Amino acid sequence: MSSVSPPATGDALAEPERKVGPWWVAGIATANLALFVGYFAPLQVLLPEQIAALAPYGKESALAWVTGAGALVAMLANPIAGALSDRTTGRWGRRHPWTLAGALAGGAAMVFLSFQTSVLGIAVGWCLAQAALNATQAALSAGVPDRVPAGQRGEVSGWIGIPQSVGVVLAVVLVTVVATTTSSGYLLVGAVVAVLVLPFVLTTRDPRLTERPPFDPGQLWVRSADFFWAWITRFLMMLGNAISTLYLLYFLTDEVGYERLFPGERASDGLLVLILLYTGAVVLTTVVAGVVSDRLGRRKPLVTVSGVISAIPAIMLAFWPQWPVVMAAAVVLGLGFGVYVSVDNALVTQVLPTATGRAKDLGVINVANSGPQVLGPVIAGPIVAGLGGYPVLYLTAGGLALLGAALVWKIRGVP
Repeated sequence: MSSVSPPATGDALAEPERKVGPWWVAGIATANLALFVGYFAPLQVLLPEQIAALAPYGKESALAWVTGAGALVAMLANPIAGALSDRTTGRWGRRHPWTLAGALAGGAAMVFLSFQTSVLGIAVGWCLAQAALNATQAALSAGVPDRVPAGQRGEVSGWIGIPQSVGVVLAVVLVTVVATTTSSGYLLVGAVVAVLVLPFVLTTRDPRLTERPPFDPGQLWVRSADFFWAWITRFLMMLGNAISTLYLLYFLTDEVGYERLFPGERASDGLLVLILLYTGAVVLTTVVAGVVSDRLGRRKPLVTVSGVISAIPAIMLAFWPQWPVVMAAAVVLGLGFGVYVSVDNALVTQVLPTATGRAKDLGVINVANSGPQVLGPVIAGPIVAGLGGYPVLYLTAGGLALLGAALVWKIRGVP
């Protein structure tokens, strides 16, 4: 494990030794649920539908442009917000103020999106939402290394990983079943994002930083080989995921022919079915994998297993774009990602270079989540448009997952 700076400015920087209780875990999981509802409701349904209504003949390019711009903002916002959080010395702690402010601003951005009638306006609104939500994510991500001892991080990461997947389901249900229009969907999501962070912020302790650490510009850059390889592994896995899910709604419409197979239903109904299957599989594996990883004291073998499993559904979608196969692929992908999300998150917290920069460093890690959203459209758009179509798209995604699973062994400081 990487060295940790001494707790020179109070227990906010101390390496945690006492296990966190169920209430703390439930609180941070609920806050993460709010975060991922805010991400996935627009990405999976609202943005594609809103853009398709405004630019039906150029929807793929417009969606790629909007999501790519938002992801570029996320790449900058997350580490910057994290660095500011690391140096916050207010009476309410250094994480909770950023968690709450980001959620409130994210809710306001959803309201802004609900009124947009141009692709440019949608892009501006989505960039604002990404900036706000990534401030919340930076603060929440740092909660695990701040408060959870290393031997419990796999389990806690597993519980946090469940909302990441349940958030997709809740997001789609909210904007396809509860809300009846795109505008009302944005308003509902904005309210959910703002409300669900409150229990964690208002009822859990956030240790106060009593002295602001000196600013060192050199610490803005990562100077740890293990951290670098953890970042590369995450980037490749997320890039494969990004290029395979960007056009999933359009894949169901144009390739699978969901609306022809099931007259009277929308492709978004099929998307909801896939998300439910995927989420059920994630829930089955994520906490179990985290606990097993904690008990074994090993992370890398399980990350590799998850990458191999995640490559299988890519092959299924590439060669057999039939609805029953697509449903089976969703289950397999959920099993693999459930293992990955808990174990890799725990692994990352064990390669953080210093205690004084936890949120900033995790913000850099989160660039590996948002960066693929920028690069993904650049890769996926030309492939779908003429460089092999969906088969090549999904084979590329599977290859990236396998490469990420192999490179995790470059990390030396974590077994």
